[in-house]
Amino acid sequence: MEYRRLGKTDIKVSKICLGTMTFGEQNTEAEAHQQLDYALEQGINFIDAAEMYPVPINAATQGRTEQYIGTWLNKRSDRDQFVLASKVAGPGRKEVLGHLREGPRLSAEHIQQACEASLQRLQTDYLDLYQVHWPSRNTNYFGQLGYRYGKDHHPETITETLTALGQLVSAGKVRQIGLSNETPWGLAEYLSLAKDLNLPSVVTIQNPYSLLNRSYEVGLAEFAHRSSVGLLAYSPLGFGVLSGKYLQGQRPEGTRLTRWGQYFTRYTHEHAQTVTQQYVELAQQHGLDPAQMALAYVNSRPFLTANIIGATTMEQLRKNIASVDLVLSEEVLKGIEAIHDAHPNPCP
Repeated sequence: MEYRRLGKTDIKVSKICLGTMTFGEQNTEAEAHQQLDYALEQGINFIDAAEMYPVPINAATQGRTEQYIGTWLNKRSDRDQFVLASKVAGPGRKEVLGHLREGPRLSAEHIQQACEASLQRLQTDYLDLYQVHWPSRNTNYFGQLGYRYGKDHHPETITETLTALGQLVSAGKVRQIGLSNETPWGLAEYLSLAKDLNLPSVVTIQNPYSLLNRSYEVGLAEFAHRSSVGLLAYSPLGFGVLSGKYLQGQRPEGTRLTRWGQYFTRYTHEHAQTVTQQYVELAQQHGLDPAQMALAYVNSRPFLTANIIGATTMEQLRKNIASVDLVLSEEVLKGIEAIHDAHPNPCP
């Protein structure tokens, strides 16, 4: 397993990070613990969670992912041997997120409450990385293209959010901070305010990145080089679509898109399927597993800090983690770029 630094810190994380948003919905507590055990055996020392997990969002299951990780942590004595990350939810529609503090906000009060609740569920005294799950201002994220001018409906500012995160760092409850689903302007603002106000600086940005969505490369990738804010790539398989298992209208039993496809249309429209077919065929031409090829491409990017993989079965987990050892040939890489040039970012 290869390890990379979180920003300019002395914290080193495995190139493969274990994503956990299936824990508590698609995976039982015992299955979650099995995944965590296996991941550590394979050299993974980086675990990512969020207060709103599991997905899909549900008041009845909210927080269960962190609870499952917490019961696993409670049985161990090596907390300092791995890096644990979680996220505070940004604002959203009350009918979806009203069960979280009557509607989450990125205010000082809400961030404090969210962090304390996460620590209790995780049964730990501190988080190595605490991330803002999505912005509170009116901007582009979750696949929205084209900036839409409009009034911000939430009063909290980045200054208030960053100050609150800084207080958590000063209190020893958080070691480092990161962002998620953020834009170049937002990241630049966080970095500028950290310098001007002598507050903690962002070390990572967790955004979607895959063969179907390379929009991170435009505007954000440069920050990894110039400001040491590396990518934590989420949805590297486009919700499993890049494995090819959903092609020709297939809906394997028990999978996320079979159970909740109405909520996750980002990767399932006709153009996405057409482009996915081409990537799958490219992998097959070179004797590669399509999912492993897709993950290996993400692993190879110089701006990557860690690739967040998830799985519902141990077979998937083993295959996904093994992608760290796959080095794509120049021929395969040229094939990927040819498809991308013809069909850039079908699933932003």
